[in-house]
Amino acid sequence: MNGITWINLTRTRSFGKLQQIAKPGKRAVESSAVAEQQIAVTDQLYYNYAAKGITAEVEETLIALAAEQQCIAKYQALAAGEPVNTGEQRMVLHHLTRGRLVDEMQSGTEGLEQSYRDQHRRLAQFAAAVHEGHIKGSTGRRFDTVVQIGIGGSDLGPRSIYLGLRNYAARTAAGLKMRAHFISNVDPDDAAEVVSQVDPERTLFILVSKSGTTQETLTNEAFVVELMRRGSAAGLDPHKHMIAVTSQTSPLAKSKAYLDAFFIDDYIGGRYSSTSAVGSAILTLAFGEEIVGEFLAGAHQADVAALQSDPRRNAALMDALIGVYERNVLGYPATAVLPYSQALSRFPAHLQQLDMESNGKSVNRDGDAIDYPTGPIIFGEPGTNGQHSFYQLLHQGTDIVPLQFIGFRASQLEHDVTVDGSTSQTKLNANLAAQIVAFSHGKEDVNSNRAFAGGRSSSLLHAARLTPHTLGALLSHFENKVMFQGFLWNINSFDQEGVQLGKVLAKQLLSGNAGGALGAYAALLGV
Repeated sequence: MNGITWINLTRTRSFGKLQQIAKPGKRAVESSAVAEQQIAVTDQLYYNYAAKGITAEVEETLIALAAEQQCIAKYQALAAGEPVNTGEQRMVLHHLTRGRLVDEMQSGTEGLEQSYRDQHRRLAQFAAAVHEGHIKGSTGRRFDTVVQIGIGGSDLGPRSIYLGLRNYAARTAAGLKMRAHFISNVDPDDAAEVVSQVDPERTLFILVSKSGTTQETLTNEAFVVELMRRGSAAGLDPHKHMIAVTSQTSPLAKSKAYLDAFFIDDYIGGRYSSTSAVGSAILTLAFGEEIVGEFLAGAHQADVAALQSDPRRNAALMDALIGVYERNVLGYPATAVLPYSQALSRFPAHLQQLDMESNGKSVNRDGDAIDYPTGPIIFGEPGTNGQHSFYQLLHQGTDIVPLQFIGFRASQLEHDVTVDGSTSQTKLNANLAAQIVAFSHGKEDVNSNRAFAGGRSSSLLHAARLTPHTLGALLSHFENKVMFQGFLWNINSFDQEGVQLGKVLAKQLLSGNAGGALGAYAALLGV
C-alpha cells in the first residue's frame, strides 16, 4: 500500500489539537443548523448532525484528522483489494458484492467480482424456479416458506433486512413471495418453535456456514431434520428441502444431500455478508430479484458517496469522526441506535455485532497494545418503545450516551388511522422530533427531580420512507462508519479473534476433557 501510513490515533497532530480545544458545554441545537448540518448519504437518505453540538473549530480539526489518517486513501486501497485485514492477511471485499468502487483492482479480484455477480444471478434463477413451482419439496408440494439456519452474521443482518422490507414487499404488485423464519440459537427451543409454525412439506431451509463446521448451525440442522422425520408425511426427505450457503472448500459444498449450494469466500466477513449470498439467498426467495436489486443499488450508491474526500460531503466519514471525538475526547462509552420504525426492530442488534465485533479491539493493526478507547457499546430499540424503557437514563442518568436516531416521513403501510386529530405516523414523528430537542435543550425546573441537563448529543438518519434502496444505504452507511473508525483508531476491523476462545473451551468440554473451573461450571449446569 504505497504512500499509506498506519499510525495510532494518539500519535496524530490533529488528535493532540482536539484534546487542547476546550470541550463544548451545553450547546442547544439551533433551527438554522438543522438545514445547514446535513449530508446526503444517497439521493434518498440523509444524515443530520445539527444536534451533535460540534463547534466549527472541532469540525475543522476532525476534518484535518481524517486527512492525516488518510481515511479515503485507505478505503480506496481496501476497495482495490489490498489485504487490509492484517490479522488474517486477507482482502476485504464486501463492497464488491454490490458493485465496483475503483477502476484499478488487484490481480485476481476481477474474477472475484464476477463470481459475486454469478452467485446473485444463480440465486435469482433458483428463486424464480421455486416461485414458479419448477423446484418443489420431496412430496411434490410447492414451497411457500423459507427458513434460514445460521448464527451471528448469518442471522442478524439477513433477519433485520427481511423484517425491514417484509411490509414493503407485501404492498408491491408482486407481493411477498415466501414467508421467512430464522433459526440461530443452539437452544432447542428456538428450532422447535420455528418448526412448529411451518408446514415441513412446503418449507425450504437454507443452511448458512462459511466453514461448513459451525457447531450451532450443524446442531440446528440435525435437530430440524429429526423433527421433520418424526412428524411429517411419508416420503418426505428433509435434505431435499435444504440448500447450503458456504465456501467452495467446505464439506457442505461437496455434499449431494442438498438441493443446491451457493458460495461465499473468506474475503467477506460474516457481519459484512448481508449483501452476499448469505443475505441474498433468503431475501431473493422472500422478495424476488427486483427488490434485492434495489437494496444492493442503495448500498452501492452509499459506498460511492463514502469515497468523497471532504467529510462535509461524506456522511459515513463525518459520522465516524464525530463518534471518535465523543469516544476519545469526551469519554462517552456507549452509543444508542434508535430507529423510529418498527420494521427496523432488529437493526440495532445487527449494528451491535457489526460495530462491537469489528472495533472491540485493544491492539492495533501490528498487534501492539493501544492506550486509548476504541469501539463503544452499541444498544438500541425502536421508538416509541424505548421511550418507555431506557430513555430515563439517557435523559437524566449520570452517563451521557450519544444517540443515533433513524426516521421516515411516511410508514410502509398504505393506510393509517387518525386519532385525536393526527395519524399514528404523525404521532411517531412528533415523538422523534420532540426527543431530539428534549435531549439537546433540556429543561430547567426548581424541582431538581424534574430538571433535564440537556446538551445530550444526537444525529438523525432520515428518508421519505423505508424502501429497499434506503435500507441498503443505511446498511452501507454503518458499515463504512465502522470501517472509517477502524482506520482512525489504527485497528483491524475485519477479524474477530475474541469470539474464538469460548468456542475452543466449549469443544474441549463436550469432548470430555475438562477440569478446574471449566469442569466445576459444567457440573453446575449439568453438562
